[in-house]
Amino acid sequence: MAQPPILSWEGLALQQGGRWLFGGPGEDGIDLHIGPRDRLALIGRNGAGKTTLFRLIDDRIEADHGLRKVKPGTRIVVLEQEPDFSGCDTLMDFALRGPHAPAEHEVEAIAGQLGIDMATRAAGASGGEKRRAAIARALAQEPDLLLMDEPTNHLDLAAIDWLEGWLDRYKGAFVVISHDRTFLKRLTRATIWLDRGRLRRKEVGFGGYEAWEEQVYAEEARAAEKLDAKLKIEAHWLERGVTARRKRNQGRLEKLWQMRAQRAAMIAPKGTAKLGLATEEEFKSKSVIVAEGVSKSYGERRIIRDFNLRIQRGDRIGVVGANGAGKTTLLKLLTGEIAPDEGTVEISKKLTGVMIDQQRSLLEGDRTVRQVLAEGGDWIDVRGARKHVQGYLKEFLFDPKVVDTKVGIMSGGERSRLLLAREFARKSNLLVLDEPTNDLDLETLDLLQEVIADYEGTVLIVSHDRDFLDRTVTLTLGLDGSGFVDIVAGGYADWEAKRRERSAPARAARGKAPPPPPAPPPPPRANKLSYKDQRDYEMLPARIEELEGAIARGEAILADPDLFTRDPQKFANITKGIENARAEKEAAEERWLELAEMVEG
Repeated sequence: MAQPPILSWEGLALQQGGRWLFGGPGEDGIDLHIGPRDRLALIGRNGAGKTTLFRLIDDRIEADHGLRKVKPGTRIVVLEQEPDFSGCDTLMDFALRGPHAPAEHEVEAIAGQLGIDMATRAAGASGGEKRRAAIARALAQEPDLLLMDEPTNHLDLAAIDWLEGWLDRYKGAFVVISHDRTFLKRLTRATIWLDRGRLRRKEVGFGGYEAWEEQVYAEEARAAEKLDAKLKIEAHWLERGVTARRKRNQGRLEKLWQMRAQRAAMIAPKGTAKLGLATEEEFKSKSVIVAEGVSKSYGERRIIRDFNLRIQRGDRIGVVGANGAGKTTLLKLLTGEIAPDEGTVEISKKLTGVMIDQQRSLLEGDRTVRQVLAEGGDWIDVRGARKHVQGYLKEFLFDPKVVDTKVGIMSGGERSRLLLAREFARKSNLLVLDEPTNDLDLETLDLLQEVIADYEGTVLIVSHDRDFLDRTVTLTLGLDGSGFVDIVAGGYADWEAKRRERSAPARAARGKAPPPPPAPPPPPRANKLSYKDQRDYEMLPARIEELEGAIARGEAILADPDLFTRDPQKFANITKGIENARAEKEAAEERWLELAEMVEG
């Protein structure tokens, strides 16, 4: 039986910075209902108001219009993107601060599982340590509703796995803002989409979001064409570009599979033919970084041991591993920033690199976008080509009107995108990216994937974003903390499969056979729909919309906290109707998504 929501906002409208972020004069405000077991992905462009919506849900800011209802006794906890550690001597001081502080032993229990010492000085703690401390503090409060803003930022893969397991067992509701597609696909069951001041909801996890988004934009385009609304289409050029970009990326992914197959042949055991290479000399001539017998230690700890790799022009290399496993050390060795204790690293003299790390704070807040990109002028040199600064901004999903906006009032994600725009303009043939996906929205991640795929030089990427690596890199270097570096042709999933394969004998000896490793996605291929399939593909979106309307109307009635007491039979009938509608809608969505995948390859 469906349960009444534990939190609702009805007719929510908010003015911010001289504009209406939600609602406004002549427009309806947004409605939001969160059930006691909801697992919601909150999606929206940088600057759309996602973090602001969290603050309204948590009652930290007041709305201009609207009614907020909360079930009595509901404990709402926020895991902020950038928690404030000021005034705290240790991480435990931070965890125990505030009127609703958790018990110290509860914090310690979770911190122990996350591998964080809460006695660590806050001032000297790393980003990863602060993030794990914030997670321990939030989870120890035993929330009924957990609001998470980019929870995987600064976490290594082991910590992300632990958090996913905890949330999978969690009995309450959560809403999550995240750029981590794998995290969202594994955990969410419904999606709320904040788009141009409107809030849409669909009872499908993030795995179905992109198809839904493209369906909405396609319907808007058809409606605009019927109304001959050319100006409306032009006003939403950013959104129109999303679908086209994803379709282009399908072609790039097919090319990526081919590159991985070629790279797998290059690192195959000695004596195996090298695919696509005429001679060994040609293979060597394309090399830009050659590491042979490289080892590096700090004190008695061996960070890298007996590492050999020949990096070629055009390689896209991902570096993964737990925090402290040696990812940064390996990156510095490969770029010549530090020297190995043993072995050699030869770097081509023609290699000129650009390093893009987490230096968004170095963008001065009082400077304008124009000053950051073009030193205050109208033109910018982009890898040797001259472009107008406003045209270049459009390439990075900015409205050209932001050209004279001060950096200080931009969101964290917008500043990240601006930093990428500035750094990608520099002429280089080596690109080094250190956690580039932090603070980026999903559309910007698609753009970054596209830019990396089109980059003519070599790319080194340190990232914990599994989906991003799977879409981007040709080689993965996996560090396990022992000093050994696994070299795998492919992305994160390929590395994981190799690790499972290596551990299979030990598991089999214990009587636990591992699951088969996932095969890499095949290249897209066209599928012709039958008459019935084509009809379903065209008709199902309207039926799904009808069912969504029926569910929304039913939920609005159930939002009345006195309905069950006043008329239990009506409550039961509406609840049953919602359950039936959800079941039919889920089946329709699965059918439509299956057909959409066939159509889009």
